[in-house]
Amino acid sequence: MYTKKLQHVVKLALLCLFLTTNAQEFNSKKFGKGLFNLVGKDSTWTMKVGMRFQTLALSSWDVQNGLKNPESSMLIRRSRLKFDGWAFSPKLEYKLELGLSNRDKSGASYFTHDAPRQILDAVLKWNFSGDWVLWMGQTKLPGNRERVISSGDLQMVDRSLLNSRFTIDRDIGFQLRHKFKLSDNFLVKHIYAISQGEGRNITRGNLGGHQYTARVELFPFGDFSGKGDYKGSDLKFEPTPKLSVAFNYDLNNNASKNRSNQGSYMFIDGTTAGANAAFFQTDISTLYIDAMYKHKGFSFMAEYADRNAADAIAKNTDGSLTGDVVQVGNGLNLQTGYLLSEKLEVSARYTNISLDKNLTGKGAENQYTLGLSKYIVGHKLKVQTDISYTDIGFSQNQLLYRLQVDIHF
Repeated sequence: MYTKKLQHVVKLALLCLFLTTNAQEFNSKKFGKGLFNLVGKDSTWTMKVGMRFQTLALSSWDVQNGLKNPESSMLIRRSRLKFDGWAFSPKLEYKLELGLSNRDKSGASYFTHDAPRQILDAVLKWNFSGDWVLWMGQTKLPGNRERVISSGDLQMVDRSLLNSRFTIDRDIGFQLRHKFKLSDNFLVKHIYAISQGEGRNITRGNLGGHQYTARVELFPFGDFSGKGDYKGSDLKFEPTPKLSVAFNYDLNNNASKNRSNQGSYMFIDGTTAGANAAFFQTDISTLYIDAMYKHKGFSFMAEYADRNAADAIAKNTDGSLTGDVVQVGNGLNLQTGYLLSEKLEVSARYTNISLDKNLTGKGAENQYTLGLSKYIVGHKLKVQTDISYTDIGFSQNQLLYRLQVDIHF
């Protein structure tokens, strides 16, 4: 019922935009630059409307079974509506992104008032002085580089295992961003965030404390072309070497989930989700170190993540164990690619996930991936495929093949 109502609201909003074009300047740019662009007659606001979706086919095999009986599926991996522009002044920008696919909206629970998590981004960006910008609302936290890279700008079909195990993803709160130069070429960007610490679309209030994130990025050779430090592949063919090295620290005070603001809630005393729920809470910290390098069609990205907790073992109020544990440990991701031409790229990735086996009972995971991408119109229209081999604790072996078509308007 809720989903149908929301779909009607989205359709009505789009219809209103079309019907009121006599009050605005209306134009469509070239492919990949938005469906249409609106400018108020009095030039007090702008809006670019875009959409995109990814169609994914995949097959997986259990190597121990001799590659027999593969599991196969097809799905719309992502489907998004995007609105961005500025309001009142070019110094006040906004972004709204809605998820339409089942995967985008998944995660409805008591904590979201049983509503689908439709809103991905809803954020204002106020450039209040010089190079200082204040962000307010829900959006990606300044966490690991691979997560901040848009899913539409990835070098491979999807992000690595490091991201799925260690990301801090989206949350609602405030971010303060600034950049400055140490010399003619050496650029520094730094970001500080205070957020709710519960993840996106949580509407039942804040549990425990807040989440604090700091990120510093160093550019010894200057900035990348076209924000290339947050895009997979060197599609700009950087004529000179470009490098970004970043350091992150995130602290979630009295977190209630087993992966900081992600993962599962750690309930205690036999309670479950509801008004009378009780939680195990502990401080969870995550350290990230990452880098991006690009030059003449070659790219290399490295990420390291390490998660710790003040007390990783969840306990009831009487001291007995609940069975839940914080997913502490570390991960390493190394990824590289080379453009054979402006349209064709080969890529490779190695990922290692090493959670604390004594606590989690999980063995180390190693994944090896080879990818091939055909860029028809850059990241706006592309076909990507990859194949991955994963060993888990040296006792399970899996093979995964994926094929994806990605289109952006």
